[in-house]
Amino acid sequence: MLEADLGSHYLADLLRLVAEQGDDILPPSSDVFRALQLTPCVATKVVIVGQDPYHRRGKAHGLCFSVPSGFRPLPPSLRSIFRELDSDGFEHGDDGDLAAWARRGVLLLNPALTVAEGSPGSHSGRWHRFTDSVILAAAGRHDPPVFLLWGAKAQKRKRLIAETAGPNAKLIESSHPAPPACYRPCDNTPAFLRSHPFERANRLLQDSSVGEIDWSLRPDA
Repeated sequence: MLEADLGSHYLADLLRLVAEQGDDILPPSSDVFRALQLTPCVATKVVIVGQDPYHRRGKAHGLCFSVPSGFRPLPPSLRSIFRELDSDGFEHGDDGDLAAWARRGVLLLNPALTVAEGSPGSHSGRWHRFTDSVILAAAGRHDPPVFLLWGAKAQKRKRLIAETAGPNAKLIESSHPAPPACYRPCDNTPAFLRSHPFERANRLLQDSSVGEIDWSLRPDA
């Protein structure tokens, strides 16, 4: 389906990029499509739109805002996310791996799926056509998922989502979780801290047929 929508040459070029650059790109090639592998479209309840993958080796593993289990120190944005989990009453440890969310239906999607090490934004333009098609597929479902748009870059997808989902669109916006942005509003959206995104997402999901998300991140999850 995506191949028909995007064109086989475009997808082939993306896959060639991953194959040819190998160890020079992040995340590792085996993790480039991990978000889509863990959370297929039909199982998606919530979409969190990130930015680029982390550009430091050992940090990116294919899920936006997430880091591999045991990675230290936690990124500032993830520490802010954990503060909001506390505020919304969800338990978590000090591990930054968010794969448990992905397995429960949270698509952790970066608009760019790769980056050159040490060079943020280096692959952004190559991926947006592909990742926007993923967002369109999710927004076009009969009962679309909740979209969490944190920061100005993520909010660039708002129009795409709203036009596709129409009156069924479920959007939650705020500033980006990274300090200092997390403390202040972003355009007409509230500051990330105290925005209660997880509680609000579950309220929207209560009216759908898919059920709420367990946002807890217990060590045994």
